Amino acid sequence: MRDKRAFPIVVVGHVDHGKSTLVGRLLHDTGSLPEGRAEQLRVQSERRGLDFEFSFLLDSLQVERDQGITVDAAQIWFRTALRRYVIIDAPGHLEFLRNMVTGASAAEAAVLVVDAKAGVSEQTRRHGYLLGILGVRQVVVAVNKIDLIDNDETHFQAVADAVRDYLGGLGITPAAIVPLSARHGENVVDRGARTPWYAGPTLVEALDALTPRPPAEHGPLRLPVQDVYRLQDRRIIVGRIESGRVAVGDLVRFVPGSQTARVASIENWNGPAPATEAATGRSVALSFDHEVFVERGAIVSAADNAPRESHVVTVQLFWLDRQPLLPGDRLSLRFGTAEQRVTVEAIEAVIDVESLTAAPALALPQNAVGRARLTSVRPLAIDSFADSPRTGRGVLVRDHRIAGGFVVEDLPGQSRNLTAVDAPVTPEERTLRNGHGGGVLWLTGLSGSGKSTLAMRLLRGLTDRGRLAYVIDGDNIRQGLNRDLGFSPEDRAENVRRTAEVARLLADAGLIVIAALISPSAPQRAEARRIIGDRFHEVHVAADLAVCEERDPKGLYRRARADGLADFTGVSAPYDEPAAPDLRLDTGELGIAEATQMLLAFAEAAFVSEAAATGPEAARPPG
Repeated sequence: MRDKRAFPIVVVGHVDHGKSTLVGRLLHDTGSLPEGRAEQLRVQSERRGLDFEFSFLLDSLQVERDQGITVDAAQIWFRTALRRYVIIDAPGHLEFLRNMVTGASAAEAAVLVVDAKAGVSEQTRRHGYLLGILGVRQVVVAVNKIDLIDNDETHFQAVADAVRDYLGGLGITPAAIVPLSARHGENVVDRGARTPWYAGPTLVEALDALTPRPPAEHGPLRLPVQDVYRLQDRRIIVGRIESGRVAVGDLVRFVPGSQTARVASIENWNGPAPATEAATGRSVALSFDHEVFVERGAIVSAADNAPRESHVVTVQLFWLDRQPLLPGDRLSLRFGTAEQRVTVEAIEAVIDVESLTAAPALALPQNAVGRARLTSVRPLAIDSFADSPRTGRGVLVRDHRIAGGFVVEDLPGQSRNLTAVDAPVTPEERTLRNGHGGGVLWLTGLSGSGKSTLAMRLLRGLTDRGRLAYVIDGDNIRQGLNRDLGFSPEDRAENVRRTAEVARLLADAGLIVIAALISPSAPQRAEARRIIGDRFHEVHVAADLAVCEERDPKGLYRRARADGLADFTGVSAPYDEPAAPDLRLDTGELGIAEATQMLLAFAEAAFVSEAAATGPEAARPPG
């Protein structure tokens, strides 16, 4: 075998152009069917009073046989003398194009089936365009049912020219255009006697001449995080490597964000010995040299070659939903293991699949292709399709249904040609003038644990001592800056990010910032620490759930229990207790006065400089 890896191809075409029959014939004539399978289907067909059809080899669902159409994508293996193939037989009926998006995205080449008598249909053009969007550039055209045009060479050439011209407009040059009859086996595996004028390859010969893509393991490391496990005192990150390689000792980065760590081990619980490296296609469980805080959907990459992060992405898409896509629509964007809410900022163009021209549009109707600009409140860590095909594509979801497939065309990135401007006042000067440094005390804990109460008492105590301090309370900031956010995990993450950015700016101004937020997710708090830096101090305001429910100052626990309040931390949503907070205050055991004094002492130790001990005048710079 020339290549041990099965070569994935997708078979596409109009519903009536004979795809399933062609695949069935291909399996039969290459000897790839289980022994007796064809005869079994022949008997079943006779019992039902039907002529034997090779399409029955694929259309195994009862509904498919009854309706005479293929409704799902199937994977079938066959082999030639040169290599193994896996066929992704994609649906052709208009209502089932949604399934084809999934099938074609995994293929390295395609067989485009065209009826010799019917010629190039609108659906043929749609499928061709979709292949172009998904980056499938190796295409063999099977002009099927050549017997229905009496094996006429002139008619075949007219169809071949039409297909060649259309694909050429997409930047695709067909590897071969083969006249064949799937029903009679003409030019599928064996050369047929009915087309003596054709000197090109058979379908199988054309497939064997295709070139597999370079192995994805030579590309950049992309490992979408599937899940995070806790194993004793270690966090184990699991996922499937989509491209590249990873080895013990590698420095990797987790995006979104800038956390880095070295791979400490590649777990191999069921194997004879621990692995030291892994490559594309392998599912792995990784541990690291220190604790990292990431969630499902993050990407593990090489530290020096990470996906770009952007709040804006331009995509080419194939829209499938009955409801048109409109500017302002909110959808879910699924790529890798991530899912994020996005808003359609603009529909930049709709593509006419007949003429391949782009025109401005206010909407994208069902089964149309076009280009749209999407925005997200959280940064998207995603590649352009040109840079990384495996991680530069995905689907759009509306009402829990796949509504479209897309590839990433452009990522503006975070900078947008912005340049940071340095302030003329340094942090050291502010520290001297204020008598203390700026920084952030991040109070996290369940609702009712006492965060806001402690924050306000600390503010009073610091102000009475002449310190410049400010409280960012979770409820208060949601009434202004973050009033557009709800309490879903995604919105909570954005709430934490925005709050951390504001806290960082205030700390830069020299203030002691007291941020009091539930902030239930450890990875989100880790992101806040990344944004703020060394001036971030995590304070766990700890109180058992029972204590918080007994207090219930806002009546939220009663509502959560009685009305099933969605996404309520501690009841219907989880809370990740800090593993190693800078300060832990058990407000179930401590009195409020004692807890305040402990917090005040911690703040003084963290932020008050030596200059404050000699008084403000001594701290003031000369002049």
